[in-house]
Amino acid sequence: MTKAATAISRARLRVLVYSDNARTRRQIVEALGTRPRADLPEIDYLEVATGSVIIKSVDAGDIDLAILDGEATPVGGMGIARQLRDEVEGCPPILLVTGRPGDAWLAHWSRADAAVPHPVDPIRLAEAAVPLLRSRPDM
Repeated sequence: MTKAATAISRARLRVLVYSDNARTRRQIVEALGTRPRADLPEIDYLEVATGSVIIKSVDAGDIDLAILDGEATPVGGMGIARQLRDEVEGCPPILLVTGRPGDAWLAHWSRADAAVPHPVDPIRLAEAAVPLLRSRPDM
C-alpha cells in the first residue's frame, strides 16, 4: 500500500458493532458518535447481527475496533471475543459490553481489551474506546 493510500484509509476509522438487537447496536453507535475525540479521524460503523459476519469482517483486516455485545444471542460477544483472539492473526482491539458491572471478570476471560456495562454510558464508552483506537499501529 502506498503512503497516499494509507493516508486516505486513515481518513476514517472502521468500528464493528455486534449485537443481535438493532436497538443495542444503535445505542452503541450513538453513544460513541462519529468522532469521540478531536485528534481521531471520524468513524465509519459496520453494524453486524451474526457471529459469522464478525469473523469474516475481522479476518479481512479492515476493522480498527470491535465492540461486541456480551448479551447477544445465540452467539454472545464474550465467546466471539475469545474466538477472535484464538483464530484471527492481527485481531483488532475488542471492547465488550457486559450485562452488568459485575461481569467484568467474564470480559477478562474472553480476552477483551476493555469492557463497559449495559446500559451504555457515552462517557464510559468513549473512555474505554478512545485508547483502543489510538493503540492501532497506523494511528
